[in-house]
Amino acid sequence: MQFKLKQLAPLLTCSFLISQSAFAQKFTLTSQDIQHNKFMDSKHEFNGFGCTGDDQSAHLKWENPPKGTKSFAITVYDPDAPTGSGWWHWQVVNIPLTINEIQTNSGKKESGLMPANSQTIRNDYGVFGFGGACPPSGHGVHHYQFTVHALSVEKIELPIDASGALTGYMIHANSIESSTIETFYSRE
Repeated sequence: MQFKLKQLAPLLTCSFLISQSAFAQKFTLTSQDIQHNKFMDSKHEFNGFGCTGDDQSAHLKWENPPKGTKSFAITVYDPDAPTGSGWWHWQVVNIPLTINEIQTNSGKKESGLMPANSQTIRNDYGVFGFGGACPPSGHGVHHYQFTVHALSVEKIELPIDASGALTGYMIHANSIESSTIETFYSRE
């Protein structure tokens, strides 16, 4: 069987594209403090509402943002909170493209560790910053989704008093890709 170059070119192009996508690196999120599908320790528990933890946000590091990324957002969300709408523990938008890591305990406003020009949204505890896990006693295991979103815009315009729902909407409307570490916590 004899192939002509014209017949072989589409096959070679298709093979090249398939092999390129196989080698594309995935947008990943890692942490020195938390692990996917593992329980968090008490340093990430809220201090208040009957909880006595250290209320520290986790170290987060992300790699291989997708093409077109112009900024990042971080969210920490508990879908199991008995509110009917979950619980926002932390939302930060407008993290510059040059940043790919947030240190442990950066979520405290007074730490001064968040990137310049980033905007922290008031969490469901009513605080501008991170608020740790504090599921009701005896409510069972709660899931905590630590997510970094790669955004297609440099800046999301939000009012200072933006709700968690509005912030979530704007993040998702501009998200190219996200990566999540889901952890667990419970109080008996």
